Amino acid sequence: MKAVAARAMRRRLLLALPVALAGCSVLPDRPNVPVRRYVLAPRRPAVVPPRRGAPVLLLRRVRGVPGLQDLGLRLQRADGAYEILPYEEWIAPPADLIEPALRAWLQASGLFSAVVAPGSRLEPPLVLELQLTVLEAAPAAGEARAALAGVLMREERLSARVLAPFEVTGTAPLAAEADAPAMAAAMSAALAAACTRLEGVLAPFAR
Repeated sequence: MKAVAARAMRRRLLLALPVALAGCSVLPDRPNVPVRRYVLAPRRPAVVPPRRGAPVLLLRRVRGVPGLQDLGLRLQRADGAYEILPYEEWIAPPADLIEPALRAWLQASGLFSAVVAPGSRLEPPLVLELQLTVLEAAPAAGEARAALAGVLMREERLSARVLAPFEVTGTAPLAAEADAPAMAAAMSAALAAACTRLEGVLAPFAR
């Protein structure tokens, strides 16, 4: 009888344990802060039709250097250190967003009859490889910054020749007290400035 009573007592204690734990949480409270997401899509201000006989350009996959593969907006503080803003993110990794935007930008430049992606059946003579090296907000310095680095090549069936290694940069003004949406807009404007300079690098080879 004593054994039966002891088992019944243990069962009652186990049943009461979840109720006791529910009233005394051991996990810290976490703020329910919504994540804000931003589009990174610089657009050329005007569309220029391509000239007759303009070459085809192959744009290979754009990659981001380490530190620019996160979704969070990148901020340079006044002391020069970097931080990723919590709850403020791009809708996708920046390099993934830049690739279609840059393809559309170069198509709108009129320099090329087409700007194609890997897998196209065309055999373009010009190939562009690049990576995103800078994309940051620096409100203490009063600007946002973007930079692209890469190489333009002429490819034939069995060989490739480097035409122009390059690094282009762009900046846009940014107020010292700017909030996250203003930072995202300024970084997009800085990227547009870098795309304009890249267009200038490519122009002599598209003639």
